[in-house]
Amino acid sequence: MNMTLAFILALLPIIWLIIALTVLKIPGFKACMIALVIAYVLAVFVFKMPLFESVTAVAEGAALALWPIIIVIIAAIFTYNVCVSTGNMEVIKKMLASVTKDKRVLVLFIAWGFGGFMEGMAGFGTAVAIPASMLWGLGFDPVFAAIVCLIANATPTAFGSIGIPTTTLSKITGLDVFGLSTDTATILIPLIILTPFILVYLTGKSRKAFKGVIMITLISGLSFLIPEYLVAKYLGAELPVVIGSVCSMLGTFIAAKIFGRGEVDPQYRVTVKQAFTAWSPFILIFILLLSTSKLIAPLNELLALVKTSVHIYAGENAAPYTFSWLATPGVWIILAAFVGGKLQGASFIGMIKIFGKTILQLSKTIITIICIMATAKLMGYSGMISAIALMFVTVTGPFYPLFAPFLGAIGTFVTGSGTSASVLFGGLQLETSIALNLNQSWIAASNTAGAITAKMISPQSIAIAVAAVSLQGKESVLLKGTIKYFILFVAIVGIVTFIGARLLG
Repeated sequence: MNMTLAFILALLPIIWLIIALTVLKIPGFKACMIALVIAYVLAVFVFKMPLFESVTAVAEGAALALWPIIIVIIAAIFTYNVCVSTGNMEVIKKMLASVTKDKRVLVLFIAWGFGGFMEGMAGFGTAVAIPASMLWGLGFDPVFAAIVCLIANATPTAFGSIGIPTTTLSKITGLDVFGLSTDTATILIPLIILTPFILVYLTGKSRKAFKGVIMITLISGLSFLIPEYLVAKYLGAELPVVIGSVCSMLGTFIAAKIFGRGEVDPQYRVTVKQAFTAWSPFILIFILLLSTSKLIAPLNELLALVKTSVHIYAGENAAPYTFSWLATPGVWIILAAFVGGKLQGASFIGMIKIFGKTILQLSKTIITIICIMATAKLMGYSGMISAIALMFVTVTGPFYPLFAPFLGAIGTFVTGSGTSASVLFGGLQLETSIALNLNQSWIAASNTAGAITAKMISPQSIAIAVAAVSLQGKESVLLKGTIKYFILFVAIVGIVTFIGARLLG
């Protein structure tokens, strides 16, 4: 098949999703179901994928969607719903509102700081779902809450879920994880500084929004950036965002007090016991995820032994798909929710009912994510992703570094996952950097840096945001609200990558 024709045809599922969500305004779960049908027809009839292989590719995509992605989303929303049912979410909201009366600073604290913390600890949608729900509960417009959390979630994704996207890229390419972490953090410097300013601008809806909070906004970004960079350089990929986000929340809080934006209404004051009880599920999430992560290697390796490997995809040289039953965030988040809910006074039967209602609440989101992951597997195994990548390499030539991040962005748009983008294009980025005599670590890192920019427009992320603030059928509104910032972010990453490639050789 002609390379240009293969490229155009391979793009059709992606083009359909963009048109369906922006122009036709079709609900996300329906648009993704149709995208799956388009990808399946192309895979079988155009890219000549054997019928049985195509069916098993879809099955593997569904399995990946269910475990670990959907289970984490269910766990996150379940945790939130338990806190709502016990009344403790109101306590948390009071505490967060106690940081300041200023909505701009509140958005920085919740969407940027707390959202970054949730991404670093759990990822897989929690960093959008929980902060967006909180902002909505505090009286913010649900569309606004969803959009600012989607934008804020971009840069933390590079080191989300205790560093999975970057550590996965290291495994795929064989490159040193410390070098990849440092290069990724370096490329993201402009975006980490810029994002808080965008959030404040969106909150105030004009340039006047910066009046009185410019230094607070700058400190909010720098207090995230500096710890993240230092941790990435000296400790690796696991903790940059966790530590960076905590430092940012602390820095934002202190800056608000110093610059007179920390006025607190007495109605928002709570006791230490109330605070501990309300935050107990999230404290337990932090403790359990940290103690079961690779930072505690012996326990992590022990938990990783509890797994089931199944041959799902039937293609040539197919690797078995492994269900890690205990070494996955979803299980520990659910456990934390049950224990924390019990501390908050919820009954076990009551929480089981809440869990069932949560699954029903997320039914359309579950369909969306299964379809998009199945589409991604079809596109990967059939050669559609390779066709897209080959055209980029051929057309861009010496300007490849300028466009390298866009490949990562395509990977995240299709799969909703920065980790999956590493799997899809990490090897290609390495091979291309060798062929073009470019710095291998820098180009590979640009894949992750580019991947995070598409997080805000990925159908999967938008589906999560829609579920969090009950905006079913409004996916197109969120996409329109985020796409211009995606374009800005990916352009900045491309320019930084290109300049860095010229400097580093």
